[in-house]
Amino acid sequence: MRYSQMLLPTTKETPSEAEVISHQLLVRGGFIRKLTSGMYTYLPLGFMVLQKVTEIVRREMNRAGAQEILMPMVQPGDLWEESGRWKKYGPELLRFRDRHDRDYCLGPTHEEVITDIARREMQSYRQLPVNLYQIQTKFRDEIRPRFGLMRGREFLMKDAYSFDADDAGAGRSYEIMREAYHRIFTSCGLDFRAVEADSGSIGGSFSHEFMVLADTGEDTLVICTSCSYAANVEKAAIGPYASPEAAGVVLQELVRVATPGLKKVNKVAEFLQVQPADLIKTMFYLADGEPVAALVRGDREVQSVKLKNLLGATDVEPMDEDQVWQQTRLPVGYLGPVGLEVKMVADQEVMQMVNAVAGANEKGMHLTGVNPGRDFQPMVSGDLRQITTTDHCPLCGGGLRLREGIEVGHIFKLGTKYSEAMTATFQDSDGQEKPFVMGCYGIGVSRVMAAAIEQNHDAKGIIFPLPLAPFQVIVLNLGPKDASYCQAAEALYLGLRAQGFDILYDDRDERPGSKFNDADLLGIPYRLTVGKTFEKEGKVELRSRRTGETQVLDVRHCF
Repeated sequence: MRYSQMLLPTTKETPSEAEVISHQLLVRGGFIRKLTSGMYTYLPLGFMVLQKVTEIVRREMNRAGAQEILMPMVQPGDLWEESGRWKKYGPELLRFRDRHDRDYCLGPTHEEVITDIARREMQSYRQLPVNLYQIQTKFRDEIRPRFGLMRGREFLMKDAYSFDADDAGAGRSYEIMREAYHRIFTSCGLDFRAVEADSGSIGGSFSHEFMVLADTGEDTLVICTSCSYAANVEKAAIGPYASPEAAGVVLQELVRVATPGLKKVNKVAEFLQVQPADLIKTMFYLADGEPVAALVRGDREVQSVKLKNLLGATDVEPMDEDQVWQQTRLPVGYLGPVGLEVKMVADQEVMQMVNAVAGANEKGMHLTGVNPGRDFQPMVSGDLRQITTTDHCPLCGGGLRLREGIEVGHIFKLGTKYSEAMTATFQDSDGQEKPFVMGCYGIGVSRVMAAAIEQNHDAKGIIFPLPLAPFQVIVLNLGPKDASYCQAAEALYLGLRAQGFDILYDDRDERPGSKFNDADLLGIPYRLTVGKTFEKEGKVELRSRRTGETQVLDVRHCF
């Protein structure tokens, strides 16, 4: 493609609303333009990258035996009523009514639609297993769209759905998809990890996220330094604790202690001459609208997704000081589990504490000698807290490190969650009606483009992995008014294109500095320059965008 004929509006200015580097460079490089909040137009260069990602995804999905279909973006509300998600999904589901006053939504995902297809078209175990996928626009009405393509409202997604006769078959389908995803992201040239993850609003019993490692990632990953264990911090498991009672510790009596003006854990610990780990921290949350007290050790933090899963809740939000007072008439900073008449859940670590310190539920007062089981009993206890690098791998006991990552893919074992709710059944070999065992597999195609840039850039611009680059080579003609320069550049452009390379020919009448800057900004992997070396020696320069290494080549050696 000739640069002079492309819609390629590069700019030196960084857009004020662009917080992350991928958003900045995609706008500056003329890949995307904002239409409205969280919605973008893909200009020619951006669409080329999307096509590169899509080609890789489609190739590996087909190789894995999946079949491509295309489902409507607009979905009838009655299907979501059947699945039970119409009210549970939350405000991200954009609902509306048509002229006949029927409920519809813009699809954020397609479990309901695909399950309806299965129950209509697949009646026998002989038709299984089946894996159907699509590459299609999705819409989620994010409350705060940000980071450009990283968290928009409208985005391009590949979603696939498998149907099996039993759990064993579903497990095989899941592993086939996990292997396919490894091939997809390897083929994209990305540094990634597959990590255990929470299933979120999709549901199901088991899931993995595929995370591109990048310092600017929104998610934190926990990675073992000794084995292959990796998990999202929301899912990272913390093993059970040994009971300290075996050591024969004497349980103290409860004692009320005045702690005027001391509301922070560290201040209370210092005043009482104990460690923060000796305190029980009581945090209040609204779980599906009901107040819940979550107990963790004083030096720990509640992991809200773990709390939600432990409660079996749909929505969990922390309560502020005013909300706590309105709901309980208790003073924040002096909250504790003893005598608390609110639903309580405790981290498993709390249940092993002995002679702890906790708030007395009275302003300016704390309790010492607090012992779980004797002085309070939570409704339920379990793994509730945020994991840290001082913890150990739940598989091998090895050390842990934290890395930032960007989610680009997520695979789920759905089980019979949707097939049972929507009465999607098949007839097994014994003639019995059974629900399909399902899996769900998503890739954020447009997010892959942003994640690739977050992982691959420098101060000058994008450094695209070769498989994702809109063009493999950019040919720079630094003498557009010189016939010999033009002839050589034209020969390079036409000759390489004839050999199947994707070539961008910068034939503009611009200063060399502008051409070099634009080439670096766009991140095209290789640059062929017809410049001073051509004039002096009849040769051209080949430069690698990633390494900066330059070779001087005879024009004939470029083919």
